[in-house]
Amino acid sequence: MNTSQFEVTLIDSMGSDLAVVNAARVSFNKQSEYETIEVGYDEDCNPGEPHTIKRLNNKDKKLIKYLAQHGHWTPFSQVQYQVRIKAPIFVARQWFKHIVGITRNEVSRRYVDSTPEFYEPTTWRAKPTDGAKQGSSGDAESQYFPNKYLKDIHENAIVCYEKMLAQGVCPEQARMILPQSMMTEWVETGSLAAAARIYAQRTDAHAQVEIQELAKMFGDCLEDIAPISWGCLT
Repeated sequence: MNTSQFEVTLIDSMGSDLAVVNAARVSFNKQSEYETIEVGYDEDCNPGEPHTIKRLNNKDKKLIKYLAQHGHWTPFSQVQYQVRIKAPIFVARQWFKHIVGITRNEVSRRYVDSTPEFYEPTTWRAKPTDGAKQGSSGDAESQYFPNKYLKDIHENAIVCYEKMLAQGVCPEQARMILPQSMMTEWVETGSLAAAARIYAQRTDAHAQVEIQELAKMFGDCLEDIAPISWGCLT
């Protein structure tokens, strides 16, 4: 039986911290440039020549901070990302609730009939003890039996699914017996502003633990695209 974990892979990106700055400054028909500073000498590649790097000046850094603090989100939408994400169905369906500024295309089991992969948690959590209708508390008293039940379901689901396909049942119907722990994958394109909203909501302590894990991986994947902007937004 194939088991799997969360995956987030950056495919492509467009824009940078400078793009955010210039999207804001265009209101006044202004434009910024990176400042170039010397950081020593690179004797291996260019002997005797100073090694330089480009970075935002402090004025532009302050502008980004101001934009983020005052909810001016449109400049941050000028930066775009594209990722491929792998997660179990029950997490994906929560993730897909975020739709503003996001486009997604997902693997379809109407067309794909390969043996599915499944997610298995490392720990089972107990029901909340404070009367809440959702969420969880500490570890569940029993770990063995939930693990056994899930493994049994996964093994039985694969056997039944493959038998149905072998007996000529179409994939779009055979998929009905596959559980929510089945892994799915999708390509997602969106703006940095939209990504920051997802990150803020899904890393919150009230979010389900599994989607918190995915959101943190998502943030780690995106933070280098526009690091100053991401830091101010999150």
